[in-house]
This record gives sequence, C-alpha cells and structure tokens, in this order.
Amino acid sequence: MAGSLNITAATVDPALLDLPWDLPLDEWPNDHIALLPKGISRHLVRFANLSGYVIAIKETTGEMARREYDMLRTLQRVDVPCVDPLAVIEGRADESGRPLKPVLVTRHLKFSLPYRALYSQTLRPDTATRLVDALAVLLVRLHMVGFFWGDVSLSNTLFRRDAGAFAAYLVDAETGQLYEGGLSNGQRENDLEIARVNIAGELMDIAAGGRLADELDAVEVAGGIVAAYRSLWKELTGSESFSASERWRIAERVRRLNELGFDIEELAIRTNEDGASVRIQPKVVDAGHHQRRLLRLTGLDAQENQARRLLNDLDSYAATVAKPGMDEEALAHEWLMRVFEPVVRAIPSDLRGKLEPAEVFHQLLDHRWFMSEDEGRDVPLAEALSSYINDVLRHRRDEATVIAPLTEAITVPTGVIDDDDGDDWRSKV
Repeated sequence: MAGSLNITAATVDPALLDLPWDLPLDEWPNDHIALLPKGISRHLVRFANLSGYVIAIKETTGEMARREYDMLRTLQRVDVPCVDPLAVIEGRADESGRPLKPVLVTRHLKFSLPYRALYSQTLRPDTATRLVDALAVLLVRLHMVGFFWGDVSLSNTLFRRDAGAFAAYLVDAETGQLYEGGLSNGQRENDLEIARVNIAGELMDIAAGGRLADELDAVEVAGGIVAAYRSLWKELTGSESFSASERWRIAERVRRLNELGFDIEELAIRTNEDGASVRIQPKVVDAGHHQRRLLRLTGLDAQENQARRLLNDLDSYAATVAKPGMDEEALAHEWLMRVFEPVVRAIPSDLRGKLEPAEVFHQLLDHRWFMSEDEGRDVPLAEALSSYINDVLRHRRDEATVIAPLTEAITVPTGVIDDDDGDDWRSKV
C-alpha cells in the first residue's frame, strides 16, 4: 500500500486496512462498493462493505474530517440522532506517491432512507410533510443542546420509518458549531431560514424532474418546518402562568410533553408574592420518553413513535390478561414472549431485511385494523400476520440496505403464531 496511513478512531476495525486506500475513491473496484442510494453531497461519498456492515466514506480535507469526526462523537454523547463516526484516515497516496484526499468514515445507518429514495414515481404531499416535520424535531433537539447546524437540508439528513412518521438523523455536521451557552434567538432563526430555503430548493429540483405531485407547493411545504419548529420549541421551552388553584396544570404540562416524546428533568416553578398565581417553565427537557419506557420494560430499542405504538399494544395486552398483583415488568416480559417475539420469528428469513422488527409490528397492527374494518370482525393477530407477510411485506424492497419506494400507509397483513396453551388473547382483543 502506497503512503503511510494515519487512522484516528476510538476503536479500529482491522479490516479497514484491507480497503484500497491507495486508489482515488471514485476508482474503487466494485467488489468493495455497496450499491446504496445516497443523497446529494458537495463531497464525493461512496459506500463500502466492511466486516459484515456498510460504511460511508467521504473525501474531504484533513482538518474538516477531524472536526466533523469530533463533532459527531460529541453529538452522540448528548444523545442527538446522528450517524456513527468510525475513523478519519489521512496520509493516503497512490502507487506513484501522489497524495490522495483524507476521508471521514462513518457507519451506514441501517434501515435509513435518503429523502430522494422515499418515492419511486412522485413525491406526495403527505410524505413531504412528514419529512419536514421529522427534520423540525431534529432541529429542535440540536438547538436544545446548543448546536448551530448552518446547512439544514433534506440532503444532509437520513430518515428512518417510525410508525407512520419518520425519525430524522443528522448526517453532515461539517458546518456545525456547538455553543456551550446555548444558541441565541438569532442563531436559531438563521438555521430556520437556511432550512426553509434549502428545502424549497430541493423540492423544486424534484419538481423540475417531474417527480413532485402536482398539488404539492414546494414553498408552502418548506415553510411548514418553521411552523412545526416554533410550535414544538414553545411547548418545550415556553413558560406559562395560571392561578394557584389550577395547580393541576403542572401535571398537564408534563403529560403534554410526555405525549410529544419528551421528559422533563427539571421544572422551574415560581409563585408571586401573595401566592395567588404560579409560573412554570421547563428547564431541562430530554427526548425519548417512550423509547426509555419500552427499553426499561422489554429491552427493545425502537424509534419514539414505534415505542409508543408497541407500548399501546402492551397496555392493551395488560388490560386483557393481567392477573391481580401482577407487576408491570412481569406483564411486559409475558407480552414480549407471547406476542412480539413470535411475530418477529414468524417473518421468513429472506424477508427480514425489509423493515425493522418494530416497524413490522406497527404495520402489522395497522394491517390487522384494516382487515377487521373490511371484514366487520375481530381478526386474530395470527391470521393478520399471515396476510401481511404474503400480501404486503413480500412485495417491499429491503430497507436494511436498499431503500423502498413510496411511504403510503400500510393497509394489509403477515405469518402464523403458535400459542402454547391454546388461549390466545389476540383472537379476543
């Protein structure tokens, strides 16, 4: 190998050394390249296979690669959804000794979708709106930890399906800056304006190619991120005052934030001098309320909306089969063993790359509901599972590595679940 490689990484996969670093990235042989869809980038980006997973390799400058690597690691530590940085590789040179560009290596986010891969023919208004809403949530989370993005766009974001919505992940932190004292209103508004302009441009680009639904207004959809962002930001950070006799509104504020998927870790509560009124303001807010509860009860790690849907099914199960004195953890374990895991095991091995297990379960519940509506009866989960597998899942593209087309709501079913004692609660719910 020409050159003397300098690899910066928290943990180095030895297989990294086997990749052809002495070749320009655009000349890598096909046996190393993973053919995945990717977004638009100002840098050359390619995907490669490494030790059973896929990595993204971006050519850039050494300074920018090191800076972005450090920034992504910092964002991970504060629990912001972003890609996993693996290494910075410098000192590359070809066989003649000519220097080659340094690269940033990140782990490809499994089941993630660049926005351009979310449609096969035409991007529909509801899909575009869900993408913008997901990006608004990500931007709020970034701003809450003091991160100014500076290049907010659909292209710099990856999306994962999240129970009918999307969860957004930051991909490109090259222009970002973290401020310990938090962001000013001007910095937040600047990021918002960048987002609005970039998204409008990206949608107009799709429209120029004839792949935007006729009824979709690119400027209007792009402006939706401003409204979604401000609404969520106000709920998470805004203060409110009320009469001391309405102290129930404190619990109501906490409940609303929990429903949005956030926990309040610290709440400032002040009364006026005569104690007649109360003013509250969230001080420390953390995302992932439903994710944490599902993880604590079952060990399942899912997206926030997926977690909410699974918890709803768990609660329905508990209401149906709970025995006196049975605690929540025991019920959750029983639901996991008798409901969720049998569904996952019933998926044929050749179909398991289609969707994440939690997304499969969510879509199965939707499919079962539609079947019950159409047939005017309660369809057992096992019957719905067989239908979903054969009529829906089998016809999807794999999303573990290759992205599926349109994101229309699922209206169909999946496999058979054996019930050891013959008493299947799912046929009664």
